[in-house]
Amino acid sequence: MRTFLAVAKKSLQRVWLGLRQWSGDAAYERYLECATRNGAANTLSESDFYVEQLNRRYSRPNRCC
Repeated sequence: MRTFLAVAKKSLQRVWLGLRQWSGDAAYERYLECATRNGAANTLSESDFYVEQLNRRYSRPNRCC
């Protein structure tokens, strides 16, 4: 029974992580991991990161209409 609960817990954690990555909620954590892996001296704060992400998203021309 314990092994089943451990496997179920691990599976739920993976699903939750996948959902967070798919929705973009884990973007800042991925940014920090990449920055530390590449040896970046200065990293953005969480609020600055999201502002930069919004600026990047909405500064391009929209080809919609």
